[in-house]
Amino acid sequence: MCRWAAYTGAPIFVEEIVSRPGHSLIHQSHCATECLSAINADGFGLAWYGEREEPGLYRDVMPAWSDPNLRSLVAQVKSRLFLAHVRASTGTATSRNNCHPFAVGRWSFMHNGQVGGYDAFRRDAEMLIPDHLYPQRKGATDSEALFLTALGEGLATDPRGALERSVAKFEALSRQKGDAPHIRLTAALSDGARLYAVRYATDDQAPSLYHRWSDSRGGRAVVSEPLESGECWEQVPQGSFCTFEGDAVATVPFCPVPLAAAA
Repeated sequence: MCRWAAYTGAPIFVEEIVSRPGHSLIHQSHCATECLSAINADGFGLAWYGEREEPGLYRDVMPAWSDPNLRSLVAQVKSRLFLAHVRASTGTATSRNNCHPFAVGRWSFMHNGQVGGYDAFRRDAEMLIPDHLYPQRKGATDSEALFLTALGEGLATDPRGALERSVAKFEALSRQKGDAPHIRLTAALSDGARLYAVRYATDDQAPSLYHRWSDSRGGRAVVSEPLESGECWEQVPQGSFCTFEGDAVATVPFCPVPLAAAA
């Protein structure tokens, strides 16, 4: 599984999350401690918001620890809101188009987890993406397909509901044609104004997710694993959808409705 980190608050240099902490995201790319694989070497990516509505996007297939361009970039870019991701592939190719985060318009999205048996219903999942969004389908991951489906379900006006409806559709396909565990998911997404995060699984093994407000930075980090030992991090409960805006956190249940029940 992958590791990721996001930040929202007063502008900071991206390196304060991605490379400088003792257990930074780059450190997690080769020494993760709370996932099945300690190595996340199948590419990395960064989406950051600045003066324009749409995020900047930098992705590559190299391991995050071995790319000097990434360290240089995060040491110079200052942002009030950004998403960063290191990838461990669950089956799709190591290519730039399969690296997270994904971005369409002002929205960015990244995911850690799996959709059980995705290869068995890949075509069905592709059909969930609306025609007007399908040109944005650049890669082959379940994560990008889920993001584009959520955009089609109304992400712009109802982020939680759109993601619940999309996850429910993917879960139904997994139960019909795939394998267990059907869904294991943490994801971060943003429209450039707010940061959202979700933690959910169809079993009791949702990937880890934490957040912490920093008075010194004037902002909040949302991470797969704590960035430093000895700090107080709050774990996001399984089955939760969080909205981070300023120093406020709103946490509500995340409950994808099985399609049979919805019918």
